[in-house]
Amino acid sequence: MKKIFKILGVTLLVFLVYFGYTTYFKLDLISGFSAKSMASGHFIDNRSQELIENNDNDIPKIDWAKNSINETEKYATATVFGLKERKAIYREGLGATLINNEFDVSKPYEVPKRTKLKNNLPFPYGNNEPKDTVFDNIDYAKLNAAVAKAFDKKGEINKRTRSVLVIYKDKIIAEKYTEGINKNSKILGWSMTKSITATLYGILQKQGKIDIYKPAPIAEWANDERAKITINDLLHMNSGLEWEEKYDKICDATKMLFQAEDMSQSQLIKPAQFKPNAHWNYSSGTSNLLSGILRKQFKTHQEYLDFWYSALIDKIGMNSMVVETDMAGNYVGSSYSWATTRDWAKFGLLYLHKGNWNGEQLFDENWAKYVATPTNGSNSEYGAHFWLNAGGYYPDAPRDLYSANGYQGQKVFIIPSQNLVIVRMGLTEDAKFDFNRFLKEVVGSLRVIDDDSYLKESLRMMQNKKSTSKHTK
Repeated sequence: MKKIFKILGVTLLVFLVYFGYTTYFKLDLISGFSAKSMASGHFIDNRSQELIENNDNDIPKIDWAKNSINETEKYATATVFGLKERKAIYREGLGATLINNEFDVSKPYEVPKRTKLKNNLPFPYGNNEPKDTVFDNIDYAKLNAAVAKAFDKKGEINKRTRSVLVIYKDKIIAEKYTEGINKNSKILGWSMTKSITATLYGILQKQGKIDIYKPAPIAEWANDERAKITINDLLHMNSGLEWEEKYDKICDATKMLFQAEDMSQSQLIKPAQFKPNAHWNYSSGTSNLLSGILRKQFKTHQEYLDFWYSALIDKIGMNSMVVETDMAGNYVGSSYSWATTRDWAKFGLLYLHKGNWNGEQLFDENWAKYVATPTNGSNSEYGAHFWLNAGGYYPDAPRDLYSANGYQGQKVFIIPSQNLVIVRMGLTEDAKFDFNRFLKEVVGSLRVIDDDSYLKESLRMMQNKKSTSKHTK
């Protein structure tokens, strides 16, 4: 018996050492993710704790967390095995913020001033219900079948699509939601927020308030090789700065999102590994650095907070959107924006129309071309904070497709050649959801008249016109 207990003791010791080495230091990130997700989902979208735990937090290891919500004081906490308690507070207008023990919750804070869109126009240029429109060139049976296939059948948990919205020529031609989600549900866009951040630079560029081709205005870089890095380099993710972006380990990205007080500093302090415009490296730290640079373009913090909404978000009627801040008051420009599926679609429509929103030009037309032009080293898959299909990542989709993408398969696809915007929100990545087939089938539901058919139809119309003319005479 002593020998058995000794073996068990050694086994337990080995397990504890292994667990400590591989997992213990991750617990802080696990509880941080869970607390933040719980506070955001509950207070922004009124989701129940059960719904959040079974969906948003149903991720390996994140599901280890034990959560609680304080309705009165508006915060959520999470622990893992009773360890590493983390807390996320909710503040109206700023969303949820993951805080540390040094954060003063009693300190006054500023919130963005919002202007709700008020007119009697239907979607997308107003908040009234869209008008029913039937297009002769759309095979609706084929379209609806493609959309239906994007969702799990009853009892399945594979595709995990939450919503799909298809817009053709500014009209909704398909819209579907899964159980528990509807047109009013606010959904986290994750890295689609990066595309929002970039767009603000396009707006400032049009206003003549910034030149993205000049060196980034960062004093800490003035006397070393980083002085040559431009905002253009940052927008293209090819600044050459050191950065590790993984989501299954402790790295630059996870430490920034779940531990940093000022996320705009996480990339700023990194050394250069490559020359600018020589090496593409996807970095959420870069997007938050851009948010920090944007903040310095305004005299006051209040102006910075307001600008995101007044110049873009509320300007195009994305009134449901909430962009969350870090502990230092910076918008988390890499990851934390929430909006309804319809409002995410409005963002896609803004780019489909090259910056023109119902007659007002928010950014120059060539900005849409700029963000959709491949950056060096990206294999034609990335532009300026947008993902591209120029290299055929989706082989059966149009090559001019570009998109705002986010973790777990959040997508706003913009397809200029087809006059289409397609939004898919969900809880799975490309590995489990066949976006190529989905896009192929949706685009394929548009009937295209070939040249011969078009010529025959034109001749037929001309003959009918002549016949009518003779009859009239």
